[in-house]
Amino acid sequence: MKKLFLGFAIAASSLTFAQEKAKTSTSPVRFGIKAGLNVSSINADDSKAKAGIYGGFFANIPVATSFSVQPELLYNGMGAKHKDFSDVRLNLDYISVPVMLQYNVLPELYLEAGPQFSFAINRKIKGDGGSVDVKDFYKGFDLGIGLGAGYYFAQGFGVTARFVAGATDIIENNNDDAIRNSVFQVGIAYKF
Repeated sequence: MKKLFLGFAIAASSLTFAQEKAKTSTSPVRFGIKAGLNVSSINADDSKAKAGIYGGFFANIPVATSFSVQPELLYNGMGAKHKDFSDVRLNLDYISVPVMLQYNVLPELYLEAGPQFSFAINRKIKGDGGSVDVKDFYKGFDLGIGLGAGYYFAQGFGVTARFVAGATDIIENNNDDAIRNSVFQVGIAYKF
């Protein structure tokens, strides 16, 4: 529960900071939406990548001429498939709060990096025989580090790509090697 409050506190402080910077920055804070494809996996020997979706909202907060902070609130469909039984899938659904620091290489092109705080809303293994809730085996919080880039075209439309590497073990009471999420995201964004 403390981690949930920490994530929301970071998002709230970023938005408060956005309102203060908007008063002094030459560029206004811009809000937007984004959505796209997740290709996620976990670092277990018997798993392979699984496709999913992500989508949500963001605020782009200029802090200098070429730098901005972009807190986001996203739904993230992650997990993995079983290597030998492709009909068996681990579905890990999260509400994620990435806080990306962006550097504009060109006015339209940016590079980004930052932490992603994710809170599990669904943890299930699904197969042909139905689904099993595994929330007792998988942690409810995941911390990741994201690296990405994006390019904005005219009228606020853009394409984005990001890789998020898990930094925490997602298995409860794990005494073996840490199992971590990783996800590659590609999608579209629109700034209002």
